[in-house]
Amino acid sequence: MDKPLGYWLMHLHDLLEEQFARSLADLGLSRRQWQALNFLSRGDTTREELATALTHFSTDGGPDPLEGLTARGWAASTGEGVVTLTEAGRVTHLEASKRVEVSRATVLGGLTLDQYAETIRILSVMAGNVETDLARS
Repeated sequence: MDKPLGYWLMHLHDLLEEQFARSLADLGLSRRQWQALNFLSRGDTTREELATALTHFSTDGGPDPLEGLTARGWAASTGEGVVTLTEAGRVTHLEASKRVEVSRATVLGGLTLDQYAETIRILSVMAGNVETDLARS
């Protein structure tokens, strides 16, 4: 415990970014595009719903992930702001999903499901504590 929580959070974040970049590079898919692709795999959505779902993931100030997906023909607007995955997008999602599962298994190696669940619980409590404190000030 020689390093504080913030160090480990940022270090893990940076490592995850690099892992995603390497895992998805040959697909031409960024981590943010993966997150958009994965969200769209659940069903048609609006641009606004997608943007809301990705709010906490889009901290890099990079390009709109949806633009990259539509440029490659993996997503399409069906009118009235509704976005859907194309068949090519479903194929790409399936391939990327396999790779993401391998990456997740690597991250969770040596942890039990209970340990993972407890880690998530603890981090969510910490986040809630800070949110409450910030709301007060």
